[in-house]
Amino acid sequence: MILSYPDQQPIRPLTTVPTATVVVPGSKSITNRALILAALSAREGTRLTGILRSEDTEVMIHGLRQLGFEVNVDWSACVAKVRNMQAERIPAGTADLYVANSGTTMRFLTALVSLGHGRYRLDGIPRMRERPIQDLLDALTQLGVDAQSEYGNGCPPVVVQTNHDTTTSSSRVVSIRASLSSQFLSALLMIAPFRPRGLTIRLDGPRVSEPYIEMTVQMLRHWGASVTATAEGYEVGSGVQRLSDYHIEPDASAASYFWAIPAVLGRGAIRVRGLTRRSMQGDVAFTDVLWRMGCRVVESEDGITVYGGSLRGVDIDMNAISDTVMTLAAVALFAEGPTTIRNVAHIRHKETDRIRALATELRKLGASVDEYPDGLRISPGTAKAAVIDTYNDHRMAMSFALVGLRVPGVTINNPGCVAKTYPGFWQDLERLRQQSQQVDV
Repeated sequence: MILSYPDQQPIRPLTTVPTATVVVPGSKSITNRALILAALSAREGTRLTGILRSEDTEVMIHGLRQLGFEVNVDWSACVAKVRNMQAERIPAGTADLYVANSGTTMRFLTALVSLGHGRYRLDGIPRMRERPIQDLLDALTQLGVDAQSEYGNGCPPVVVQTNHDTTTSSSRVVSIRASLSSQFLSALLMIAPFRPRGLTIRLDGPRVSEPYIEMTVQMLRHWGASVTATAEGYEVGSGVQRLSDYHIEPDASAASYFWAIPAVLGRGAIRVRGLTRRSMQGDVAFTDVLWRMGCRVVESEDGITVYGGSLRGVDIDMNAISDTVMTLAAVALFAEGPTTIRNVAHIRHKETDRIRALATELRKLGASVDEYPDGLRISPGTAKAAVIDTYNDHRMAMSFALVGLRVPGVTINNPGCVAKTYPGFWQDLERLRQQSQQVDV
């Protein structure tokens, strides 16, 4: 995807009352899971609708093509047709895969290639080389796969050497730690039905971001897989059904930025179409956080509307919806009293150390911030202009842009980092400005 972004993005305060209906692009998390499941199950082809076009999904598609899968995409219609015309689970016997900074692509493809015959190497940008993956490698090793960190530090580059004929005859019981990333467990769950005897997955210790694990389970069941939750983990049977069509719902993490706008401004109402509490994405629960802070939240058949109002600070465990921590941090600047965010130590291992980055940039804006190993406490001050560093993290850019809708003089460095999951964010934000007071909610 070729888009032109400036080096800096000044944010103009929104002077009109935001009253609009917004449509956000497809879920990145669902898109990348659906691409994996379609590639493994659909010799005749699965049509995916509502797919997201972003850096994360494009590197996933490119990786699947390098592995020999056929992926035909019509980006204008947000549709992809995925199939595997060969008898092998992984058609290519060797591949050197570049995943940029896409954690889902790195973790999911590392597990995927364990079903192959040959040698596969996966690498990314310098930050990806700092993101832990050893827990997944240890699990694959238990299954007879030679899966190693190339530099021996538990991070990418990763080299996987495997012969599926021998690895599938080895143990079908595997233990995995999911305390750093739920994606390790999701990666194992997705390959389990494609092993001849399935897998018994035992969890070693706590797990983070449980809604993403439940998303994976729901999608597997939609594909016809047998997945049973047990006291120790999961029991996954062998086999799936072919789906001719699968629709991807809008991205709830992206929706959080628009739901937060009336909260930041203290007025207006924004409805995000296509997301309700029936969504499989846990981040829809961000609207519950806004309700606790004082916003009014109304659900209809085709969306959720957030109405702005006076805000109060909250003390909240954000482990289950940690991708919205940064959105909450922006909202917290305008609440009465402090906001404490807890139990999100794992976000230090994301695109950047998100706890440290948030603390640094919030202080620039006039807040007093106490940083903890697993979270932070934000005490609002008199908000002031600032140039915000984004650390090449898409969620830093989108979250702090919200502050600039109320506080004059906020500028976002490296706005192009939004391409990772939401390339059209700046255009959609401007479209909202033009729609304000013109669309009934």
